[in-house]
Amino acid sequence: MIVYDLECRAAQHRFEGWFKSSGDYARQQKQGFVACPHCGSTNVAKAVQAPRLARKGNQLPERAGVSAAKAAPSPPLAKPTARDALPPQAVELLQTLATMQAEALKSSRYVGDKFVDEARAMHYGEQDAEAIHGQATAADARELLEEESDLCRCRSRS
Repeated sequence: MIVYDLECRAAQHRFEGWFKSSGDYARQQKQGFVACPHCGSTNVAKAVQAPRLARKGNQLPERAGVSAAKAAPSPPLAKPTARDALPPQAVELLQTLATMQAEALKSSRYVGDKFVDEARAMHYGEQDAEAIHGQATAADARELLEEESDLCRCRSRS
């Protein structure tokens, strides 16, 4: 359905008209079926109007003259947590892993973005081996793994 604001040109009356389509409005207008409900005049035309846009599904409706932006915010919805979505055994395993990671971090030295250089130096015996943690790009991490893999294969052949 299309809703038009219409205006009676004879007496300046304004009213709404509901039509199946814009073509239906044009056909009824041409045949003289569109008439002013106040005075009966068929001298009717579309009035200037603001566009009527359908509200998106993610927008709040306006309440009694108060715009959605000025309306009181709704309480936030409770978001499901991993604890709610996982079986108890998985939650317990994740807690154990988190505890182990925290302990490993306590007993290692943070080297920041020097991780790759420090790991290589230890791997090749250029510095004493110790537990370290830091940052590496995905590409650098892959290279380290490939180097380790290549060295292990070389050692196993000799």
